Amino acid sequence: MRNLLCLGLCWLLAFTLHAQTPDSNPNGNQWTDPALDNAKAEAALRPIAHPGLPTLWLIGDSTVRNGDGQGKGGQWGWGDELDPFFQTDKMNVVNRALGGRSSRTYYRDHWSRVLAQVQTGDVVLMQFGHNDSGPLDDKARARGTLKGTGDEAQEIDNPITRKHETVHSYGWYLRQFVRETKAKGAIPVICSPIPRKTWEEATGKIHRDQYGTWAHEVADQEHVPFLDLNEAIARAYDAMPHEAVEKLFADPHTHTSLEGAELNARIVISALRALNPNPVRTWLSKEGESVSPYHP
Repeated sequence: MRNLLCLGLCWLLAFTLHAQTPDSNPNGNQWTDPALDNAKAEAALRPIAHPGLPTLWLIGDSTVRNGDGQGKGGQWGWGDELDPFFQTDKMNVVNRALGGRSSRTYYRDHWSRVLAQVQTGDVVLMQFGHNDSGPLDDKARARGTLKGTGDEAQEIDNPITRKHETVHSYGWYLRQFVRETKAKGAIPVICSPIPRKTWEEATGKIHRDQYGTWAHEVADQEHVPFLDLNEAIARAYDAMPHEAVEKLFADPHTHTSLEGAELNARIVISALRALNPNPVRTWLSKEGESVSPYHP
């Protein structure tokens, strides 16, 4: 009897732990942890609708594409709300963002497969930073990057991949995305990370993220277009009552609701419309053309 009781308790504990994993939690994100199977995360990506047509590629983290892009837990990324703004019968909007990835882990684990499909004349829109501030070699995720945009590096033994790894700065990884995109004859566009719902106590305004400053610095260094989503979206939030901003989020401060993702997508289009020269101008739909260009 005692052995049966022990076996039952062990089974219950195992079931409970399984139920709490990100993959099976009905209120959490899917595939937001780099320790999870990368192949599983990529298997959920939508195929390219019109191979051979020009493509707007999106790379980034869960604020661009949350989980499998189906709104699990009420959480949506802005990248899945861009289609209405483009003539998707004449071009592709391909969202290849993956939850939980930093610039480092995306570059290391996923970028080569995206880059292999990028064609001359395509546009690659990139947004990283939300997951770059963590530790370099913690046993849970090991996804952090060195702060700033310099060329310094640090050697680590990665406890997740069980491989030796050279970790670079946030800016270094952005430069690799940019330079390798250019080498394919495509156009890179750097975005600063969208803001979290974090209010500054002194001013009552949304906190502006340091990664936005670093993203801008890399865009200037590499002479590529820059969308300051951190500032543009923060300004939109600042102009709204706090209770209205609360409705734009599906968790305490990071992942947006569908309404929030739609607002952010419109701001992305507004920022794109302000670029001169504009690499997506001929791809915009009537709805895209109706969005006013963003002016700081």
